[in-house]
Amino acid sequence: MIDLHTHSLASDGTDTPGELVNKAHARGITVLGIMDHDTVAGWEEASNYLRPGMSLVLGSEISCQTLDGTSVHMLGMLFDKANTELADVLATTRDNRLTRMNRIISRMNEAGFQITIEDVLAQLAPGATLGRPHLADALVAKKIVASRDEAFAELLHNNSKYYISHYSPTPEDAIKLIKGAGGVAVIAHPFASLRGKIVEIESFASMVEAGLDGIEVSHRDQSQEESQLLREVVAQYGIIATGSSDYHGTGKLNELAEFTTKPDDFEALEARANARRVVRK
Repeated sequence: MIDLHTHSLASDGTDTPGELVNKAHARGITVLGIMDHDTVAGWEEASNYLRPGMSLVLGSEISCQTLDGTSVHMLGMLFDKANTELADVLATTRDNRLTRMNRIISRMNEAGFQITIEDVLAQLAPGATLGRPHLADALVAKKIVASRDEAFAELLHNNSKYYISHYSPTPEDAIKLIKGAGGVAVIAHPFASLRGKIVEIESFASMVEAGLDGIEVSHRDQSQEESQLLREVVAQYGIIATGSSDYHGTGKLNELAEFTTKPDDFEALEARANARRVVRK
C-alpha cells in the first residue's frame, strides 16, 4: 500500500517520525510519504527507522495562499532539501507562524477565552512546526473543548472570526520552488469544503502551467462527487491522481492507508523528480 501524505511530531502529528514509520509498517504500508508542515525536520529520524521492504517519500506540506486569500496546501515531494531558495521560504513561513498564533490568541482572549501562548507552546514538541492543532491541544488541556475535532469545528476553522492568515507563497510560486528543487508538486485536498473556502476549478490551469504534477483526489475531507470532479481535472490536464490518509496520529480521525495511491501513479510521480530520492531499504 502507498500512503503519500502523513504527519509526525515534527509538525502537528502525535507520533515521532520513528513511531510513524513503525505504525505504517504494522499497517502493511510499503511506500510512506512524510509531509510535515513547512519543515524537513523529521526526515533523518524517519529514514533511520525505515524497515526492510519499505520506501520513504520525504517531503513537506507547504502552506500557500491564493491572491484572493484562499488557503492551499501543496505537497512538495522528493525535492533536494539543500536547495536554499525553498529552504528559505519554509523558514520564513515557520517564523511567521508564531506572530500569527499570538494574534489568534489575542482575538480569543478578547472573546473571553483564557488561553496564553505559553499554553500553546507547551503542546509543541521540540523543533516542531507551530500550527493551529497545537492551539487546539491547548484548548483541550484547559478543558475549553473536548477534542481537536471540536476545537476546529467550533473555533479554529478557516471561516472562524478567530482565523488569521499568515505569510505564505502563492500555489504557483510554491510549485515553482518545488520544481526548482528537483521535486514533484501535488496539491493536497483542494476540494475539502468542510475546512473552509476551496480553490476555484479554473485555478488549476495556472497551477499546471507552473508545473503541478498531481492532485490528491482521494481524501476523507472530499466527497465522492468532489473526488470524481478532481479525476476529471486530472484527465483534462494529463497529470497524476493520488490518494492519501493525511494521518496525524491521535489528533485526528484519519487512519493510516484509509486512502492510497495506485502503484502505477506513484511510479509516474517518482519519474517526474529530477533524481532518484525515494529512500529504500
